[in-house]
Amino acid sequence: MKIFLLVPFLLLLIIAPAFGALSDKTGLVNRFDVETSGYTFEVEIVANFDVTDHEFDKHEKRLTIFINSGLENNLGEIIIPTRLLSGNFTFYLNDISHYPIIKSNDKISFITLNFTGTGNNKIDIIATETFAGVQKNSEITGDLTNDVVVDGGGCLIATATYGSEMAPQVQQLRELRDNTLLKSESGKNFMNSFNGMYYSFSPVIADLERENPLFKETVKLFITPMISSLSLLNYVDMDSEESVLGYGISLIVLNLAMYVGIPASVIIGIKKKF
Repeated sequence: MKIFLLVPFLLLLIIAPAFGALSDKTGLVNRFDVETSGYTFEVEIVANFDVTDHEFDKHEKRLTIFINSGLENNLGEIIIPTRLLSGNFTFYLNDISHYPIIKSNDKISFITLNFTGTGNNKIDIIATETFAGVQKNSEITGDLTNDVVVDGGGCLIATATYGSEMAPQVQQLRELRDNTLLKSESGKNFMNSFNGMYYSFSPVIADLERENPLFKETVKLFITPMISSLSLLNYVDMDSEESVLGYGISLIVLNLAMYVGIPASVIIGIKKKF
């Protein structure tokens, strides 16, 4: 699901129901289905701009995404299942060649966009292959949304910190979101509310990391203990609303101890010596 400060991250798990969940249609998280040739593929975009529409041309192997941005600096991550588009990609931003960062595995292509300009924009994604693997498996028919395992959107700050959206730490955050948080109502409400807060500042932090190596190392030093503590959730069963809240509160206490309690104890100890 994508984490800079664990304390507000987990506090939102408790306070989110009180303030209501944000809709995925806010321009932060956009999921839409591409229906073609009797199949359905889910495309996900995590960004600080809004997706207004999309078009798919199977003959040209082209996915066109129409967006609207209220910010000058735009940052987004597009996750496309390889069964929809794969091979070599060509990109156009408003009919001008564009060169985003792209990583692919056997399941998804992960595209990181970074461009400037407010208002309406058009992104064309053209591939050399489509329906890869679909015709080879005669058992695959109809809706492919559940058949294609699509990783969730990445964490902008973690991606900038560890250098790749395929880094183990970033993938751990996605797995936590998809395999744990999104399987409970509290987790879903939390993720929607967290996205509203997180994507209001994470593009700025990510840009600063790319421009300043020292700042990047400082962020890495700060967030690594948080991400390590989250790995504890891989060894527990979070199969109920109570367990989600319980482990969330426990991690709040753990991280308060690491980031507040220990430094406070050190400062008090130094003051006593002087």
